[in-house]
Amino acid sequence: MEKILYFERTEFDSRLATTKHEMAKRGLDILLLSEPPNVNYLTGYDSYTFYTPQMLIVALNRSEPIYVTRLVDRPSAQIFTYLAEENIRGFPDFYVNSTTSSAWAFIADVVKEVGGETARIGVELGGYYYSARTHADLVKALPNAEFLDADLLVNWIRIVKSPAELTLMRQAGRIADAMLTRAVEMAEPGVRECDLAAAVYHQQHSGLPEFGGSYDSSIPYFCVGDRARGPHSAWTDRPLPDSTQINIEVHGNRLRYQVHVSRTICIGKPTPEYTKFAEIQIEGLNAALETVRPGRACSEVFAAFSKVLAKHGIVKTERIGYSQGIGYPPAGSERTVSIREDEQTVLQPGMCLHLMPGLWLDNGTRSVAVTQPLEITQTGYAPLTTTPRVLVVKK
Repeated sequence: MEKILYFERTEFDSRLATTKHEMAKRGLDILLLSEPPNVNYLTGYDSYTFYTPQMLIVALNRSEPIYVTRLVDRPSAQIFTYLAEENIRGFPDFYVNSTTSSAWAFIADVVKEVGGETARIGVELGGYYYSARTHADLVKALPNAEFLDADLLVNWIRIVKSPAELTLMRQAGRIADAMLTRAVEMAEPGVRECDLAAAVYHQQHSGLPEFGGSYDSSIPYFCVGDRARGPHSAWTDRPLPDSTQINIEVHGNRLRYQVHVSRTICIGKPTPEYTKFAEIQIEGLNAALETVRPGRACSEVFAAFSKVLAKHGIVKTERIGYSQGIGYPPAGSERTVSIREDEQTVLQPGMCLHLMPGLWLDNGTRSVAVTQPLEITQTGYAPLTTTPRVLVVKK
């Protein structure tokens, strides 16, 4: 059976060692991971199986994690992980959507096998895939264990990317550029929004001649006309009018590594007032970028952006950026670093951010979204996309 792994085994070993070091600092014997990005990060596993129970069990006293999934999906784990056969377990299908049997009880039995009956166990209490039922069933099956919140333990390790990961992020950025280019080419009066979305999706999945793309962690956002009042709208089947605004966010994805970027497209000539409004947002974005370098706190980047807006009597309180990397549904951010007023996290080389200081003012009646994904370098930053930071106008 062919193994499909995109990183050397030594890189996976280093990631696991760092995770275990953090576990030991927190006094954890076992770490249970249900979040797909964290499972992927530590094992390479990539298959669309997270809609059913799955768990990666990391024990301090074992050299490899144990991955537990639905039995029918065990072959995917054999292909997409380095794990030994005995460390890939599958539960029978009668557990799937059962009202009488819990797959988490099956998983708890594996935890007992590695000494978890009385262990200190870390779990992802804030994870998208760790439900209240999951926790209740695990606690019931392991009554003598001590459960502690270890949410984001691996996420914070993931924020600094290795050289191999940065290569994939740069490739994802190139796919995102191609998606934006396709959107701009396609956006014309009379084109249905759904056809525009389909063209962008095609570009996302086909990627570039040198390498292909993949599905993203959510949807591309198509905020057209009145829907540009908010940042996360989907498309409709309406034709684009002769004059309208499109705030579009696309997500280039390369082997699960994801890069986000947004642009505002104006169909028809914008007013001078709106053009000036867009220029202010872009000026603020560029000022923030000039502040990005290792050793700076996230709050300093936010302050540089806010200083530009203050000159024009504009205030933005929401965050203007976040960390990104491995992307699985439902979100592409790593749920760690944010660029905002009170964020004291210090920027480090290898971090990847989406600097996204879009403006939605006057209850959304004025909006613009020109953004820049980037990686932190030793001396500053390098853009992950090269699409010009300008308001796109199609007359």
